[in-house]
Amino acid sequence: MIEKETNICEDATFNRVYKEHAQSLRNFMFFKTKDKDASYDLVQEAFLKLWQNCSKVAPEKAKSYIFTIANNLFLNTVAHKKVQFKYIEGVKRTSENNTPEFILEEKEFGEKLKKALNSLTELQRTAFLMNRVEGKKYREIAAIYNISEKAAGKRVLDALEKLRETIENL
Repeated sequence: MIEKETNICEDATFNRVYKEHAQSLRNFMFFKTKDKDASYDLVQEAFLKLWQNCSKVAPEKAKSYIFTIANNLFLNTVAHKKVQFKYIEGVKRTSENNTPEFILEEKEFGEKLKKALNSLTELQRTAFLMNRVEGKKYREIAAIYNISEKAAGKRVLDALEKLRETIENL
């Protein structure tokens, strides 16, 4: 009569599970990754997780456990590569916008913005810059100028209105 193994933490049991399932798991991961080295790494990582959690996994559930772990590791890798790809694409898009025409338009817009800001009254300009550039709240602006919050908000809104009139599509 064969004794039922109860603990994967025993070296003999773990080695048996490894010998029985490592090759099929490697093949499965190679099918998913199309990369021999990556498939070996995922299998290694899956068996490492099995060893770390050996007391929680019954021997009859070991195959399911390592396949699930390896698949989850693969999916995490794919998700990470997607994030990297999106970042690289974003960098490419911003560098593509650095055409001479774009740089010229950006410079012209900057000059228009400076002129528009200079056309504001001193109180409107400072209130607007405090709010939009420095991130100050109306309450803080009101305390600086010793005016009501509503008056501070009105100055910022008046400045915005005048800027919109001066610069189209702000």
